[in-house]
Amino acid sequence: MTRLIKAKEFILWSLFALVIGFLAGILATCFGQILLWVGEIRSNYIFVLLPFLPLIGLVIVWLYQRYGGRASQGMSLVFKVGQGEKEEIPRRLIPLVIVTTWFTHLFGGSAGREGVAVQLGATLSYQLGKRFFSLQEQRRLIVIGMAAGFAGLFQTPLAATLFAMEVLVVGSLALSAMWPALIAAFVASQTAHFLGLEKFSHALMDAPVWTSDLFGTLLILGFLFGLCGNAFAWCLSQTKALLNQYFPNPYRRVLILGTVLSVLLLVGQGRYAGLGTNLIAASFSGQAIASYDWIFKLLLTVLTLAVGYQGGEVTPLFAIGSSLGVVLAPFFGLPLEFVAALGYASVFAAATSTFLGPILIGCEVFGFEHFPAFFLVCSLAFLLNRANSIYSGQKIRE
Repeated sequence: MTRLIKAKEFILWSLFALVIGFLAGILATCFGQILLWVGEIRSNYIFVLLPFLPLIGLVIVWLYQRYGGRASQGMSLVFKVGQGEKEEIPRRLIPLVIVTTWFTHLFGGSAGREGVAVQLGATLSYQLGKRFFSLQEQRRLIVIGMAAGFAGLFQTPLAATLFAMEVLVVGSLALSAMWPALIAAFVASQTAHFLGLEKFSHALMDAPVWTSDLFGTLLILGFLFGLCGNAFAWCLSQTKALLNQYFPNPYRRVLILGTVLSVLLLVGQGRYAGLGTNLIAASFSGQAIASYDWIFKLLLTVLTLAVGYQGGEVTPLFAIGSSLGVVLAPFFGLPLEFVAALGYASVFAAATSTFLGPILIGCEVFGFEHFPAFFLVCSLAFLLNRANSIYSGQKIRE
């Protein structure tokens, strides 16, 4: 009888994961395709649209003040529900975060997109799952949804699964969610791919031969990339705290600092607006990367998100890590693309306090033959300091 019950549960969770993966893949594709279209419009009319960034900031704040409610907590709410501290993710979170992220990108804000995908996947999984499963299964539901949303957008199902399993509580894997999360991630990834959402991947052709010197160099790089990721997370939390203190009125905050942000982005001629995929593409195509690109992208992304604009942090982290890698590579005599790829994954590891997901995203994007290098660099970046994370709701297992 016990085996029969377990078999029924296994089948039920598998079917649920299939549905969530399919729906999350569709939603991620719709969101992602429109975001790419929005980015093209911004790039073509950057000097026309950027001056309106503070005004659209007022619209974003009004939408959240008027309709947000608990949904205004965004990723923090997803974490609280996944950790069992809250019992509800409102459905309106999905349209709110999608529309306001489109607004942010259209008018030049420096932000990412994974936060939207993770939130929509988690909300979708929670809202559908609460009809069939008990509240004790909240963490599993959230992990499945996060994996599906992440995989649908980036089409890296293995990384998405491990990232979702480890991100809620640092040092604790949600192993009970592994199988359904894996199903949901693969289905979401394949659905998005079938519907035409682009995936970034790049084969590294000139990776160095392993030697003892290379081992030591990778340790140093892991340390440097770890510092960068932790700097991003620390700056984000500190900037949010300072702005809340000195600009408690969200409308005044977004109007004044949105104007400052608009001017800074205009001075940079829009190079640091949007996702940062231009910097990623430049890092892996031999185009010019300035020594200051990574720090400008870091600071402007921190300011964009701290002021109150919507989006995510992960794609900017990829851009920061890859452009920093291009800058560091000549000092160590290593191929530019190889170090850029290590930065792409390990800065993400340090800023999110995750370990397995970043290693696998490096492998899924750049090739599994480079697993030892990603493992070593991401390990050190992750271990450097787990106290700082871009996710304020993240817990650390003692």
